[in-house]
Amino acid sequence: MLGHASILTAVPQLRVVGLSLDSADPESLAQFYLDLLGGKTLWRKESSVGVRISSGLALVAHRVADHQRPTWPGSSIVHLDLAADDDRDLDECVDRAVELGATVAPMQPGDRWRVLLDPSGHPFCITTVTPPE
Repeated sequence: MLGHASILTAVPQLRVVGLSLDSADPESLAQFYLDLLGGKTLWRKESSVGVRISSGLALVAHRVADHQRPTWPGSSIVHLDLAADDDRDLDECVDRAVELGATVAPMQPGDRWRVLLDPSGHPFCITTVTPPE
């Protein structure tokens, strides 16, 4: 019988390298995240725009002609969690995101989290809560 460590080495390891978001306007959505998070454009096509944000994750905005804005809160929603260093930074980061085109969602989960909607309606959070290393 194989031990736990042997099983882990026998299974191919996966890592998250990108996140795709639907949008009626992929150029604007990609630019929003570049302005908010920093990074660089990887490609621009009629059907999609890919950017690599400063953390290394690739975000791909795909053109969907009949894109329906997600409803927050709702089911089957994947969203980004973005970290602010402290509560003061949290408010400043929220203000910056709003200046760039985000809107603050009407329902908020708590003092250390802010839910915003990007220009295509996708929810994302800015928080001071980060997972342990």
